[in-house]
Amino acid sequence: MHYRLSADPTAAHYIDVEARLTDVVTPFVAFQLPAWRPGRYELQQFAKNIQRFTIVDADGKPLPFRKTTKDRWLVETNGASELTVRYNYYALLPTPNLLNAGSSFVSDTLLYVNPVNLCVYAEGRINEPCTLELGIPANWMVACGLQQDDDRLLRAADFYELVDCPLMAAPIMQHVQYEVQDTVFHVWIQGGRRTDGNPTFDADRIVRDFSLFSEKQIELYGEFPERDYHFLTLILPVAHYHGVEHRNSTMLVLGPNDEGEGLYQDLLGVASHELFHAWNIIRIRPAELLPYDFTKENYFETCFVAEGVTTYYGDLILRQSDVFDDSAYLKELQVLFKRHFENNGRAAQSLAESSWDLWLDGYEKGVPDRKVSVYHKGAIAALILDLHIRRLTNHARSLDDVMRTMWEQYGKPFVGYRLDDYRAVTEAVAGESLTWYYDLCIFGNQPLESLLNEYLAWVGLAIVYEEAELPGGIRLLEHNDPEGWKQRVQWLGGIPGESSYEERELGETDGKSVVAK
Repeated sequence: MHYRLSADPTAAHYIDVEARLTDVVTPFVAFQLPAWRPGRYELQQFAKNIQRFTIVDADGKPLPFRKTTKDRWLVETNGASELTVRYNYYALLPTPNLLNAGSSFVSDTLLYVNPVNLCVYAEGRINEPCTLELGIPANWMVACGLQQDDDRLLRAADFYELVDCPLMAAPIMQHVQYEVQDTVFHVWIQGGRRTDGNPTFDADRIVRDFSLFSEKQIELYGEFPERDYHFLTLILPVAHYHGVEHRNSTMLVLGPNDEGEGLYQDLLGVASHELFHAWNIIRIRPAELLPYDFTKENYFETCFVAEGVTTYYGDLILRQSDVFDDSAYLKELQVLFKRHFENNGRAAQSLAESSWDLWLDGYEKGVPDRKVSVYHKGAIAALILDLHIRRLTNHARSLDDVMRTMWEQYGKPFVGYRLDDYRAVTEAVAGESLTWYYDLCIFGNQPLESLLNEYLAWVGLAIVYEEAELPGGIRLLEHNDPEGWKQRVQWLGGIPGESSYEERELGETDGKSVVAK
Protein backbone atom coordinates (compact mmCIF):
# COMPACT_ATOMS: atom_id res chain seq x y z
CA MET A 1 0.00 0.00 0.00
CA HIS A 2 1.12 3.53 -0.79
CA TYR A 3 -0.40 6.32 1.29
CA ARG A 4 -0.46 10.09 0.92
CA LEU A 5 -1.67 12.39 3.69
CA SER A 6 -2.36 16.12 3.47
CA ALA A 7 -4.75 18.77 4.71
CA ASP A 8 -8.10 18.51 2.96
CA PRO A 9 -8.34 21.70 0.84
CA THR A 10 -12.15 21.69 0.93
CA ALA A 11 -12.94 20.90 4.57
CA ALA A 12 -11.30 22.40 7.67
CA HIS A 13 -9.92 19.99 10.27
CA TYR A 14 -9.94 17.05 7.86
CA ILE A 15 -6.91 15.03 6.74
CA ASP A 16 -7.11 14.00 3.09
CA VAL A 17 -6.07 10.36 2.60
CA GLU A 18 -5.12 8.48 -0.56
CA ALA A 19 -4.33 4.78 -0.25
CA ARG A 20 -3.09 3.17 -3.47
CA LEU A 21 -2.97 -0.62 -3.85
CA THR A 22 -0.94 -2.09 -6.71
CA ASP A 23 -0.61 -5.57 -8.24
CA VAL A 24 -4.30 -6.37 -7.85
CA VAL A 25 -5.21 -9.74 -9.37
CA THR A 26 -8.51 -10.62 -7.64
CA PRO A 27 -12.08 -9.71 -8.68
CA PHE A 28 -12.83 -8.33 -5.21
CA VAL A 29 -10.71 -6.52 -2.60
CA ALA A 30 -11.76 -5.79 0.97
CA PHE A 31 -10.36 -2.65 2.61
CA GLN A 32 -10.34 -2.57 6.41
CA LEU A 33 -9.88 0.37 8.79
CA PRO A 34 -8.71 -0.55 12.33
CA ALA A 35 -11.31 -0.34 15.08
CA TRP A 36 -8.75 0.12 17.88
CA ARG A 37 -5.13 1.07 18.32
CA PRO A 38 -2.10 -0.56 20.00
CA GLY A 39 -1.63 0.64 23.57
CA ARG A 40 -5.31 1.23 24.27
CA TYR A 41 -7.41 -1.87 24.54
CA GLU A 42 -10.87 -0.59 23.70
CA LEU A 43 -12.84 -0.26 20.47
CA GLN A 44 -12.63 3.33 19.24
CA GLN A 45 -14.42 2.99 15.89
CA PHE A 46 -12.18 5.29 13.85
CA ALA A 47 -14.46 4.88 10.81
CA LYS A 48 -16.95 7.29 12.39
CA ASN A 49 -14.52 10.12 11.56
CA ILE A 50 -14.62 9.51 7.80
CA GLN A 51 -16.82 12.02 5.98
CA ARG A 52 -16.56 10.84 2.35
CA PHE A 53 -15.18 7.69 0.76
CA THR A 54 -14.61 6.51 -2.80
CA ILE A 55 -12.54 3.95 -4.71
CA VAL A 56 -11.22 4.46 -8.25
CA ASP A 57 -9.02 2.58 -10.75
CA ALA A 58 -5.73 3.81 -12.26
CA ASP A 59 -7.64 6.01 -14.71
CA GLY A 60 -9.67 7.64 -11.95
CA LYS A 61 -12.83 5.76 -12.85
CA PRO A 62 -15.06 5.03 -9.80
CA LEU A 63 -15.48 1.38 -8.94
CA PRO A 64 -18.54 -0.19 -7.28
CA PHE A 65 -18.15 -0.99 -3.60
CA ARG A 66 -20.26 -1.58 -0.51
CA LYS A 67 -19.77 -1.64 3.23
CA THR A 68 -19.87 -5.10 4.74
CA THR A 69 -19.19 -4.02 8.35
CA LYS A 70 -18.91 -0.67 10.09
CA ASP A 71 -15.30 -0.27 8.92
CA ARG A 72 -14.84 -2.70 5.99
CA TRP A 73 -15.46 -1.92 2.32
CA LEU A 74 -15.69 -4.55 -0.44
CA VAL A 75 -14.86 -3.30 -3.94
CA GLU A 76 -15.38 -4.95 -7.34
CA THR A 77 -12.12 -4.47 -9.21
CA ASN A 78 -13.58 -4.94 -12.72
CA GLY A 79 -10.19 -6.16 -13.90
CA ALA A 80 -8.25 -3.17 -12.53
CA SER A 81 -4.69 -3.93 -11.40
CA GLU A 82 -4.41 -0.75 -9.33
CA LEU A 83 -6.92 0.73 -6.88
CA THR A 84 -6.90 4.07 -5.07
CA VAL A 85 -9.06 4.63 -2.00
CA ARG A 86 -9.80 8.33 -1.39
CA TYR A 87 -11.39 9.61 1.78
CA ASN A 88 -11.01 12.28 4.44
CA TYR A 89 -10.64 11.91 8.19
CA TYR A 90 -11.86 14.40 10.79
CA ALA A 91 -8.97 15.62 12.96
CA LEU A 92 -10.53 18.15 15.29
CA LEU A 93 -9.07 21.20 17.03
CA PRO A 94 -6.85 20.45 20.04
CA THR A 95 -8.89 20.06 23.21
CA PRO A 96 -8.19 17.88 26.26
CA ASN A 97 -10.85 15.38 25.20
CA LEU A 98 -10.12 15.19 21.49
CA LEU A 99 -6.37 15.62 21.15
CA ASN A 100 -4.41 12.97 22.98
CA ALA A 101 -1.47 10.66 22.43
CA GLY A 102 -3.57 8.35 20.28
CA SER A 103 -5.41 10.80 18.02
CA SER A 104 -4.61 12.86 14.92
CA PHE A 105 -4.71 16.59 14.17
CA VAL A 106 -4.07 18.95 11.27
CA SER A 107 -3.63 22.74 11.14
CA ASP A 108 -1.58 25.34 9.29
CA THR A 109 1.34 24.70 11.66
CA LEU A 110 1.06 21.03 12.61
CA LEU A 111 0.34 17.65 11.09
CA TYR A 112 0.07 15.08 13.85
CA VAL A 113 -0.94 11.57 12.81
CA ASN A 114 -1.41 8.19 14.39
CA PRO A 115 -1.67 6.16 11.16
CA VAL A 116 -3.79 3.52 12.88
CA ASN A 117 -6.59 6.11 13.06
CA LEU A 118 -6.91 6.64 9.34
CA CYS A 119 -4.99 4.14 7.19
CA VAL A 120 -6.95 1.28 5.63
CA TYR A 121 -5.29 -1.98 4.65
CA ALA A 122 -6.18 -4.55 2.01
CA GLU A 123 -7.40 -7.77 3.53
CA GLY A 124 -4.89 -10.56 2.95
CA ARG A 125 -2.05 -8.11 2.22
CA ILE A 126 -1.41 -6.67 5.69
CA ASN A 127 2.15 -8.06 5.74
CA GLU A 128 3.28 -6.25 2.58
CA PRO A 129 5.57 -3.16 2.60
CA CYS A 130 4.01 0.31 2.85
CA THR A 131 5.10 3.82 1.95
CA LEU A 132 3.76 7.07 3.39
CA GLU A 133 4.04 10.44 1.63
CA LEU A 134 3.25 13.70 3.42
CA GLY A 135 1.76 16.67 1.60
CA ILE A 136 3.48 19.33 3.72
CA PRO A 137 5.66 22.39 3.04
CA ALA A 138 9.25 21.58 2.10
CA ASN A 139 10.67 23.44 5.11
CA TRP A 140 8.71 21.46 7.73
CA MET A 141 10.49 19.08 10.11
CA VAL A 142 9.26 15.49 10.36
CA ALA A 143 9.54 13.42 13.55
CA CYS A 144 8.79 9.73 13.17
CA GLY A 145 10.29 6.35 13.92
CA LEU A 146 9.83 5.09 10.35
CA GLN A 147 12.69 4.94 7.86
CA GLN A 148 12.76 8.25 5.96
CA ASP A 149 14.22 8.58 2.45
CA ASP A 150 16.05 11.65 1.23
CA ASP A 151 12.85 12.78 -0.47
CA ARG A 152 11.10 12.39 2.93
CA LEU A 153 9.14 9.34 1.87
CA LEU A 154 8.46 7.19 4.93
CA ARG A 155 8.77 3.42 4.62
CA ALA A 156 7.37 0.56 6.73
CA ALA A 157 8.07 -3.15 6.43
CA ASP A 158 4.35 -3.87 6.76
CA PHE A 159 1.07 -2.40 8.00
CA TYR A 160 1.84 -3.41 11.58
CA GLU A 161 4.96 -1.25 11.58
CA LEU A 162 3.21 1.63 9.82
CA VAL A 163 0.43 1.93 12.39
CA ASP A 164 2.86 1.59 15.30
CA CYS A 165 4.81 4.70 14.26
CA PRO A 166 3.04 8.04 14.88
CA LEU A 167 4.45 11.21 13.33
CA MET A 168 4.61 14.94 13.90
CA ALA A 169 5.41 17.46 11.15
CA ALA A 170 5.74 21.18 11.83
CA PRO A 171 7.83 24.19 10.75
CA ILE A 172 9.45 24.43 14.20
CA MET A 173 10.22 21.68 16.69
CA GLN A 174 12.81 21.39 19.42
CA HIS A 175 15.02 18.39 18.67
CA VAL A 176 17.32 16.97 21.35
CA GLN A 177 19.51 13.95 20.66
CA TYR A 178 21.55 11.67 22.89
CA GLU A 179 23.14 8.25 22.62
CA VAL A 180 23.32 5.31 25.01
CA GLN A 181 25.54 2.44 23.95
CA ASP A 182 24.67 1.91 20.26
CA THR A 183 21.18 3.42 20.36
CA VAL A 184 20.42 6.97 19.25
CA PHE A 185 17.55 8.62 21.11
CA HIS A 186 15.62 11.62 19.79
CA VAL A 187 13.42 13.94 21.85
CA TRP A 188 11.08 15.97 19.62
CA ILE A 189 9.00 18.75 21.22
CA GLN A 190 6.30 20.74 19.43
CA GLY A 191 4.62 23.66 21.17
CA GLY A 192 5.21 24.93 24.66
CA ARG A 193 7.68 27.68 23.88
CA ARG A 194 8.11 30.39 26.50
CA THR A 195 6.98 33.97 25.99
CA ASP A 196 10.55 34.91 25.03
CA GLY A 197 10.41 32.38 22.20
CA ASN A 198 12.88 29.95 23.76
CA PRO A 199 12.03 26.26 24.24
CA THR A 200 10.20 25.27 27.42
CA PHE A 201 12.75 22.58 28.31
CA ASP A 202 16.50 22.95 28.73
CA ALA A 203 18.23 20.68 26.22
CA ASP A 204 21.24 19.91 28.43
CA ARG A 205 18.96 18.89 31.27
CA ILE A 206 16.99 16.59 28.97
CA VAL A 207 20.18 14.95 27.73
CA ARG A 208 21.44 14.40 31.28
CA ASP A 209 18.22 13.04 32.79
CA PHE A 210 17.00 11.03 29.81
CA SER A 211 20.45 9.48 29.37
CA LEU A 212 20.43 8.37 33.01
CA PHE A 213 17.07 6.59 33.00
CA SER A 214 17.59 5.19 29.48
CA GLU A 215 20.93 3.69 30.50
CA LYS A 216 19.39 2.19 33.65
CA GLN A 217 16.61 0.52 31.68
CA ILE A 218 19.04 -0.87 29.12
CA GLU A 219 21.19 -2.13 31.99
CA LEU A 220 18.19 -3.99 33.41
CA TYR A 221 17.49 -5.87 30.17
CA GLY A 222 21.04 -6.02 28.86
CA GLU A 223 20.23 -4.58 25.44
CA PHE A 224 17.86 -2.26 23.59
CA PRO A 225 15.53 -3.81 21.01
CA GLU A 226 15.81 -0.99 18.42
CA ARG A 227 18.60 0.96 16.71
CA ASP A 228 16.93 4.28 17.44
CA TYR A 229 14.07 5.64 19.54
CA HIS A 230 11.92 8.77 19.33
CA PHE A 231 10.10 10.64 22.12
CA LEU A 232 7.45 12.62 20.19
CA THR A 233 6.18 15.30 22.59
CA LEU A 234 3.28 17.66 22.02
CA ILE A 235 2.83 20.46 24.57
CA LEU A 236 -0.69 21.87 25.03
CA PRO A 237 -1.80 25.13 26.69
CA VAL A 238 -4.26 23.12 28.83
CA ALA A 239 -3.78 20.51 31.55
CA HIS A 240 -3.05 17.10 30.07
CA TYR A 241 -0.93 14.01 30.78
CA HIS A 242 -0.97 11.12 28.32
CA GLY A 243 1.49 8.78 26.67
CA VAL A 244 1.28 5.82 24.32
CA GLU A 245 4.00 3.31 23.53
CA HIS A 246 5.01 2.33 20.01
CA ARG A 247 7.55 0.11 18.25
CA ASN A 248 10.53 2.48 18.38
CA SER A 249 8.85 5.61 19.66
CA THR A 250 6.32 7.04 22.06
CA MET A 251 3.76 9.80 21.68
CA LEU A 252 3.52 12.13 24.70
CA VAL A 253 0.93 14.88 25.13
CA LEU A 254 1.42 17.18 28.13
CA GLY A 255 0.26 20.53 29.47
CA PRO A 256 -0.15 23.25 30.46
CA ASN A 257 2.90 24.80 28.84
CA ASP A 258 3.28 27.41 31.61
CA GLU A 259 3.61 24.90 34.46
CA GLY A 260 7.42 25.08 34.55
CA GLU A 261 9.12 22.55 36.82
CA GLY A 262 5.93 20.52 37.27
CA LEU A 263 5.65 20.04 33.52
CA TYR A 264 9.23 18.80 33.32
CA GLN A 265 8.60 16.31 36.15
CA ASP A 266 5.57 15.08 34.20
CA LEU A 267 7.73 14.69 31.11
CA LEU A 268 10.25 12.59 33.03
CA GLY A 269 7.57 10.37 34.56
CA VAL A 270 5.68 9.58 31.37
CA ALA A 271 8.86 9.27 29.26
CA SER A 272 10.40 6.70 31.63
CA HIS A 273 7.13 4.75 31.72
CA GLU A 274 6.79 4.65 27.95
CA LEU A 275 10.43 3.73 27.33
CA PHE A 276 10.00 0.68 29.58
CA HIS A 277 7.28 -0.41 27.16
CA ALA A 278 9.92 -0.74 24.42
CA TRP A 279 10.52 -4.14 26.03
CA ASN A 280 7.37 -4.79 28.06
CA ILE A 281 4.39 -5.08 25.63
CA ILE A 282 6.08 -3.97 22.41
CA ARG A 283 8.23 -7.13 22.45
CA ILE A 284 7.34 -8.97 25.67
CA ARG A 285 3.77 -9.26 24.44
CA PRO A 286 0.83 -11.41 25.49
CA ALA A 287 0.30 -14.28 23.04
CA GLU A 288 -3.31 -13.16 22.61
CA LEU A 289 -2.02 -10.00 20.89
CA LEU A 290 0.22 -11.77 18.38
CA PRO A 291 -0.56 -10.68 15.80
CA TYR A 292 -2.91 -7.77 16.44
CA ASP A 293 -6.42 -8.28 15.06
CA PHE A 294 -7.55 -4.71 14.39
CA THR A 295 -11.13 -5.69 13.59
CA LYS A 296 -12.28 -6.76 17.07
CA GLU A 297 -11.42 -7.13 20.75
CA ASN A 298 -8.21 -9.04 21.58
CA TYR A 299 -8.92 -10.27 25.12
CA PHE A 300 -6.06 -11.05 27.53
CA GLU A 301 -5.61 -11.38 31.31
CA THR A 302 -2.12 -9.97 31.72
CA CYS A 303 -2.47 -6.21 31.32
CA PHE A 304 -1.38 -6.02 34.96
CA VAL A 305 2.02 -7.17 33.65
CA ALA A 306 2.02 -4.88 30.61
CA GLU A 307 0.85 -1.77 32.48
CA GLY A 308 1.19 -2.51 36.18
CA VAL A 309 4.81 -3.64 36.06
CA THR A 310 5.61 -0.75 33.70
CA THR A 311 3.96 1.79 36.00
CA TYR A 312 5.97 0.43 38.93
CA TYR A 313 9.26 0.59 37.07
CA GLY A 314 8.64 3.95 35.40
CA ASP A 315 9.14 5.89 38.64
CA LEU A 316 11.41 3.37 40.38
CA ILE A 317 14.00 3.64 37.63
CA LEU A 318 13.95 7.42 37.88
CA ARG A 319 15.07 6.94 41.49
CA GLN A 320 17.53 4.15 40.79
CA SER A 321 19.17 6.26 38.07
CA ASP A 322 19.37 9.29 40.40
CA VAL A 323 17.05 11.42 38.28
CA PHE A 324 14.74 11.44 41.33
CA ASP A 325 15.92 11.60 44.93
CA ASP A 326 14.23 9.59 47.70
CA SER A 327 11.75 12.34 48.49
CA ALA A 328 10.60 12.74 44.89
CA TYR A 329 10.18 9.00 44.44
CA LEU A 330 8.29 8.45 47.68
CA LYS A 331 5.88 11.24 46.77
CA GLU A 332 5.13 9.45 43.50
CA LEU A 333 4.64 6.24 45.48
CA GLN A 334 2.16 7.99 47.73
CA VAL A 335 0.24 9.21 44.67
CA LEU A 336 0.03 5.61 43.48
CA PHE A 337 -1.30 4.38 46.83
CA LYS A 338 -3.87 7.17 47.06
CA ARG A 339 -5.19 6.49 43.58
CA HIS A 340 -5.76 2.81 44.28
CA PHE A 341 -6.86 2.69 47.90
CA GLU A 342 -8.98 5.85 47.89
CA ASN A 343 -10.74 5.01 44.61
CA ASN A 344 -11.11 1.24 44.19
CA GLY A 345 -9.32 -0.49 47.03
CA ARG A 346 -12.54 -2.43 47.76
CA ALA A 347 -13.51 -3.20 44.16
CA ALA A 348 -15.23 -6.47 43.30
CA GLN A 349 -13.02 -7.44 40.37
CA SER A 350 -9.57 -8.94 40.46
CA LEU A 351 -6.62 -7.69 38.43
CA ALA A 352 -7.04 -10.53 35.94
CA GLU A 353 -10.73 -9.76 35.53
CA SER A 354 -10.10 -6.05 35.12
CA SER A 355 -7.44 -6.80 32.50
CA TRP A 356 -9.99 -8.78 30.53
CA ASP A 357 -12.65 -6.10 30.89
CA LEU A 358 -10.48 -3.28 29.58
CA TRP A 359 -12.35 -3.90 26.34
CA LEU A 360 -15.63 -3.24 28.15
CA ASP A 361 -15.04 -0.06 30.14
CA GLY A 362 -11.44 -0.15 31.31
CA TYR A 363 -10.73 3.50 30.57
CA GLU A 364 -13.93 4.91 32.05
CA LYS A 365 -14.75 5.40 35.70
CA GLY A 366 -17.59 2.88 35.50
CA VAL A 367 -19.96 1.88 38.27
CA PRO A 368 -18.71 2.25 41.85
CA ASP A 369 -16.45 -0.47 43.31
CA ARG A 370 -16.62 -2.73 40.29
CA LYS A 371 -13.12 -2.80 38.79
CA VAL A 372 -9.53 -1.95 39.64
CA SER A 373 -6.95 -0.09 37.61
CA VAL A 374 -4.40 -2.37 35.96
CA TYR A 375 -2.01 0.58 36.29
CA HIS A 376 -2.49 1.33 40.00
CA LYS A 377 -3.21 -2.05 41.56
CA GLY A 378 -0.97 -3.67 38.98
CA ALA A 379 1.93 -1.49 40.14
CA ILE A 380 1.20 -2.26 43.80
CA ALA A 381 1.15 -5.98 42.99
CA ALA A 382 4.50 -5.58 41.21
CA LEU A 383 5.95 -3.74 44.23
CA ILE A 384 4.83 -6.52 46.59
CA LEU A 385 6.35 -9.17 44.32
CA ASP A 386 9.61 -7.25 43.97
CA LEU A 387 9.99 -6.77 47.74
CA HIS A 388 9.02 -10.39 48.40
CA ILE A 389 11.74 -11.72 46.09
CA ARG A 390 14.27 -9.26 47.52
CA ARG A 391 13.43 -10.25 51.08
CA LEU A 392 13.65 -13.96 50.26
CA THR A 393 17.06 -13.58 48.63
CA ASN A 394 18.51 -10.62 50.55
CA HIS A 395 18.39 -8.59 47.29
CA ALA A 396 20.31 -11.25 45.34
CA ARG A 397 17.28 -11.52 43.03
CA SER A 398 14.37 -9.20 42.31
CA LEU A 399 11.65 -8.39 39.81
CA ASP A 400 14.53 -7.33 37.54
CA ASP A 401 15.37 -11.01 37.11
CA VAL A 402 11.75 -11.77 36.23
CA MET A 403 11.68 -9.14 33.49
CA ARG A 404 15.09 -10.16 32.12
CA THR A 405 13.89 -13.75 31.90
CA MET A 406 10.65 -12.65 30.21
CA TRP A 407 12.75 -10.75 27.69
CA GLU A 408 15.05 -13.69 26.96
CA GLN A 409 12.28 -16.31 26.76
CA TYR A 410 9.41 -14.37 25.17
CA GLY A 411 10.40 -10.85 24.11
CA LYS A 412 13.65 -11.33 22.23
CA PRO A 413 12.30 -14.29 20.21
CA PHE A 414 8.94 -12.43 20.02
CA VAL A 415 6.82 -15.51 20.65
CA GLY A 416 4.25 -14.19 23.12
CA TYR A 417 3.48 -15.32 26.66
CA ARG A 418 0.41 -16.28 28.63
CA LEU A 419 -0.44 -15.81 32.29
CA ASP A 420 0.85 -19.28 33.20
CA ASP A 421 4.18 -18.44 31.56
CA TYR A 422 4.60 -15.26 33.60
CA ARG A 423 3.65 -17.13 36.76
CA ALA A 424 6.21 -19.85 36.03
CA VAL A 425 8.96 -17.27 35.56
CA THR A 426 8.12 -15.43 38.79
CA GLU A 427 8.11 -18.69 40.77
CA ALA A 428 11.40 -19.80 39.24
CA VAL A 429 13.04 -16.51 40.22
CA ALA A 430 11.51 -16.61 43.72
CA GLY A 431 12.53 -20.26 44.11
CA GLU A 432 9.17 -21.19 45.63
CA SER A 433 5.47 -21.46 44.92
CA LEU A 434 3.68 -18.11 44.73
CA THR A 435 0.17 -19.49 44.98
CA TRP A 436 -0.60 -17.14 47.88
CA TYR A 437 0.51 -14.15 45.79
CA TYR A 438 -1.57 -15.01 42.73
CA ASP A 439 -4.62 -15.99 44.78
CA LEU A 440 -4.53 -12.73 46.71
CA CYS A 441 -3.02 -10.10 44.39
CA ILE A 442 -3.90 -11.30 40.90
CA PHE A 443 -7.02 -13.49 41.12
CA GLY A 444 -8.44 -12.15 44.38
CA ASN A 445 -10.33 -8.99 45.26
CA GLN A 446 -9.35 -8.71 48.91
CA PRO A 447 -8.02 -5.34 50.17
CA LEU A 448 -4.22 -5.23 50.08
CA GLU A 449 -3.39 -2.71 52.84
CA SER A 450 -2.23 -5.28 55.39
CA LEU A 451 -0.13 -7.26 52.94
CA LEU A 452 1.37 -4.10 51.48
CA ASN A 453 2.29 -2.80 54.93
CA GLU A 454 4.03 -6.08 55.72
CA TYR A 455 6.42 -5.48 52.83
CA LEU A 456 6.67 -1.73 53.26
CA ALA A 457 7.73 -2.27 56.88
CA TRP A 458 10.75 -4.20 55.62
CA VAL A 459 11.99 -1.02 53.91
CA GLY A 460 10.99 1.33 56.73
CA LEU A 461 7.70 2.57 55.28
CA ALA A 462 4.00 2.30 56.11
CA ILE A 463 0.66 3.45 54.78
CA VAL A 464 -1.96 4.72 57.22
CA TYR A 465 -5.47 6.07 56.97
CA GLU A 466 -6.01 9.43 58.64
CA GLU A 467 -9.75 9.60 59.14
CA ALA A 468 -9.72 12.78 61.20
CA GLU A 469 -8.02 14.90 58.53
CA LEU A 470 -9.48 13.33 55.43
CA PRO A 471 -12.02 10.48 55.51
CA GLY A 472 -10.34 7.55 53.82
CA GLY A 473 -7.24 9.62 53.15
CA ILE A 474 -4.10 7.53 52.91
CA ARG A 475 -0.58 8.63 53.84
CA LEU A 476 2.83 7.09 53.27
CA LEU A 477 5.10 7.40 56.30
CA GLU A 478 8.79 6.78 56.84
CA HIS A 479 9.79 5.18 60.15
CA ASN A 480 12.80 5.80 62.38
CA ASP A 481 14.12 2.36 61.53
CA PRO A 482 17.82 2.02 60.60
CA GLU A 483 17.42 -1.56 59.35
CA GLY A 484 14.43 -0.63 57.16
CA TRP A 485 16.35 2.33 55.82
CA LYS A 486 19.27 0.07 54.86
CA GLN A 487 16.93 -2.27 52.99
CA ARG A 488 15.35 0.73 51.27
CA VAL A 489 18.77 1.87 50.08
CA GLN A 490 19.27 -1.52 48.45
CA TRP A 491 15.83 -1.39 46.84
CA LEU A 492 16.00 2.19 45.58
CA GLY A 493 19.65 2.07 44.62
CA GLY A 494 20.54 5.06 46.74
CA ILE A 495 23.72 5.93 48.58
CA PRO A 496 23.82 5.72 52.40
CA GLY A 497 23.58 9.18 53.89
CA GLU A 498 21.50 10.66 51.08
CA SER A 499 18.16 10.34 52.86
CA SER A 500 17.03 10.58 56.44
CA TYR A 501 15.07 7.83 58.14
CA GLU A 502 13.38 10.13 60.60
CA GLU A 503 9.66 9.49 60.80
CA ARG A 504 7.88 12.03 58.61
CA GLU A 505 4.73 12.46 56.58
CA LEU A 506 5.07 13.13 52.87
CA GLY A 507 3.48 16.28 51.52
CA GLU A 508 0.43 16.60 49.34
CA THR A 509 0.72 15.89 45.62
CA ASP A 510 -0.76 17.67 42.64
CA GLY A 511 -3.38 14.97 42.08
CA LYS A 512 -2.89 14.72 38.33
CA SER A 513 -4.47 11.83 36.50
CA VAL A 514 -2.46 8.68 35.81
CA VAL A 515 -1.11 7.90 32.36
CA ALA A 516 -4.16 6.81 30.37
CA LYS A 517 -3.51 4.37 27.59
